[in-house]
Amino acid sequence: MIKNGFCRSNIEPTLYTKVNEHALILIVFLYVEFKEAMMKEFEMKDLGLTKYFLGIEVEQSEKGIFICQNKYSKDLLKRFMMENCKPVPTPVAIGTKLSKDDEGLDFNPILFKRLVGSLMYPIATRPDIMQGVSLISRFMETPKDTHWSVGKRILRYIAGTRDCGIMYASTEKKELIGYTDSDFIGNLDDRKIISGFVFHHGLGVISWAYKK
Repeated sequence: MIKNGFCRSNIEPTLYTKVNEHALILIVFLYVEFKEAMMKEFEMKDLGLTKYFLGIEVEQSEKGIFICQNKYSKDLLKRFMMENCKPVPTPVAIGTKLSKDDEGLDFNPILFKRLVGSLMYPIATRPDIMQGVSLISRFMETPKDTHWSVGKRILRYIAGTRDCGIMYASTEKKELIGYTDSDFIGNLDDRKIISGFVFHHGLGVISWAYKK
């Protein structure tokens, strides 16, 4: 690498950089060198490109990197006996407002907490369900059957969109774009502001949140 005009990093010995006459920088990280050194020290083998990691499915191609949780979603629906449910087009019905004082029967808090906890994990690749999950998570201590119905609707939405996820596509467009929205006094219990945001870099979502 040095013979070909690269400079070796003083901090990271497997990192090399090269600057051409147009001031363009080429950065090369010798992963193979590190991998071979680790294989000499520890009993390990190369499994190739990542395809499945902590419940997240990874598909790498020339078009980019796609991540989803299809298998987890299938297991989730089976866990709550919703695998044969009728899908809906949105995770939460338009205009849905929930309160701790909603009319209806008290619901089993243990089962309700189990549902909310199970729905929090797929948010890693499904920012489209974050608003709904955040909405029902406020009522884990004293849930009503109306809150449970909203949770079941999220499951029905997942049933029709199991193969959806986030695509980090190869593109020359590297703009950082953000969207935000606020619902003033949207919380019926404490009248606090409910807000959310999402940021894209290129074509892929890199950060999102929904909070009050």
